[in-house]
Amino acid sequence: MSPMGPLKGVRVVELASGAPCAFAATLLADLGADVVRVDRPGAGTFGPADPLGRSRRSVTADLKDPDGVRRVRALVERADVLLEGLRPGACERLGLGPEAFAEANPGLVYARVSGWGQTGPWARRPGHDISFLALAGLLDADADAAGSAAPPSTYLSTFAGGGLLQVLGVLAALHERSRSGRGQVVDAAMVDGAALLEVMVRQWRENPGNVTVTDAPFYTTYPCQDGRYVAVGAIEGRFYDVLLAQLGLDGDAGLPDRDDRAAWPLLRDRIGQAFAARPRDYWAKVFAEHEACVVPVLGPEEAAEHPALRDRATFTEVAGRPQPSPAPRFSRTPSPAPRPAPRPGDDTALVPDDWGVPA
Repeated sequence: MSPMGPLKGVRVVELASGAPCAFAATLLADLGADVVRVDRPGAGTFGPADPLGRSRRSVTADLKDPDGVRRVRALVERADVLLEGLRPGACERLGLGPEAFAEANPGLVYARVSGWGQTGPWARRPGHDISFLALAGLLDADADAAGSAAPPSTYLSTFAGGGLLQVLGVLAALHERSRSGRGQVVDAAMVDGAALLEVMVRQWRENPGNVTVTDAPFYTTYPCQDGRYVAVGAIEGRFYDVLLAQLGLDGDAGLPDRDDRAAWPLLRDRIGQAFAARPRDYWAKVFAEHEACVVPVLGPEEAAEHPALRDRATFTEVAGRPQPSPAPRFSRTPSPAPRPAPRPGDDTALVPDDWGVPA
């Protein structure tokens, strides 16, 4: 069984742009697609260990030069997928919009990702991850007890709501093309993706008895004696009971009831005092042997060395640095090992010949 990935043979052209499109290209490359990134001459390079540039090839083309546009068009005419994340209307002005390939490549899946979508009054409005989360309702849902709404540390709408949504659209369109023989335009908007990520938050709000992710003392993080943290997710009663038992709080008659929301600040304080009495790794060892949904908060380097993740090879080394391994896993067509990111233009001479593009 040789690594090839389930998308082996699928040709993808990526017009170099922002993080969501680069992430989508990385995922497709991880799945075995032949991804060629079009970089501008003199563009800044991805470092060889940058996961947003790995496992594809790079050609350079000046899209302000008609000859550069012609060369890119020749590649796209032989591609299965085009990925772009430019400002809406930019590709059309360059002569690289979907209509430019309607006749030459009717099977092309033209996948676009943007902040506010290709249509609507805000289509060309600027924005960042925090903007899309805020307008979709996710920041308000994550407000703490004091009402402060801080953005999450990971860019949810950029990667989950943007890049992943773009890949989902590509895969669905490729599947439909296998029946119809026709491509189509995929319009992935980060604000749409952020709204999709809010589905469980809406359920919480419709049922006030549900626990939110920001206020419960049994669903939060606590500092330990050494200043490092543990993450507690003991929502279910059986996990909560184990949590109290291992913290030595199960026989404490003065401990507030977990269902008494008014007493949650006191409960949080008592649990916090217990965790603060020992270093993080002490608690990591304790709860590795007792199921309470309590785990250590690890840094990136630590995560790559955690026994559970190391055994599963959740991380892999690329150019001397740990990176997330391709996911998900496939039994018959495993994904190829990630390759270091190319420098812009590394494959300018090779790709046209490889794809059968006339000189």
